Amino acid sequence: MRAALSMRAISLQSGSNGNCIYVETARTKLLLDAGISGVRAQRYLADCGVDIRDVDAVIISHDHSDHIRCAGVYQRKFGLPIYVTSRTLQAGLRRCNLGRLADVRNFRPRDAISFDGATVETFPTPHDGADGIAFVIFADGKRLGVLTDLGHAFDELAEVIASLDAVILESNYDTRMLDTGRYPEFLKARIRGSGGHLSNAESADLLAVAGGDLKWACLAHLSEENNAPDIAMAAHRKTLGRTFSLHVAPRYGPSEVLEV
Repeated sequence: MRAALSMRAISLQSGSNGNCIYVETARTKLLLDAGISGVRAQRYLADCGVDIRDVDAVIISHDHSDHIRCAGVYQRKFGLPIYVTSRTLQAGLRRCNLGRLADVRNFRPRDAISFDGATVETFPTPHDGADGIAFVIFADGKRLGVLTDLGHAFDELAEVIASLDAVILESNYDTRMLDTGRYPEFLKARIRGSGGHLSNAESADLLAVAGGDLKWACLAHLSEENNAPDIAMAAHRKTLGRTFSLHVAPRYGPSEVLEV
């Protein structure tokens, strides 16, 4: 990594089919969530010049299978320590076949997890997992937010986003597509409810209110059924204008390298 670079991020995959985000600082390499196969994560990282075995930690946001299901593989195959809250781990063990985990390091919501030259700040979300967590990575004076599976636009979100230099932010669904789509009503209610996901409009409004100093925002966790990249981008452009730097995390592969 070039000496002047504080941080870079790559969404290796984003959506209900599996989530994993790579963040690299000057001296630390992290994976946030383990919802894609070890083979896929290893290949995507290798394509970016990164050996997965050099990753310092895997940090799990919550117990839903698209975020935790491959944590055991990352541990056993690549020797990576797993950072997770106790409640998330217990729920994840009930939900998924994680297998044997030999190196689990528990943290609590609002703990700051220290690495070499980097700190991961954690804070709770109202998403309907057992113990949902969102992250801010701080290194060399720069702050990157990884904010997905948020439940709803709770009060603390705007304050967190206002503190950031860049953000990977959930933009899960288009309201019209969800309302008129084929999902059963109970699932629609869950998605738009207080423990569900942010809509494109909610994400755009948050960025408009709090994101004035952001270098970029990457829209993440788009629904395959109730959203599309062009629709999410159009909603944000309508609110934020043409000059705001926006990206979309792909559903079936890695994003470009995003530098902070």
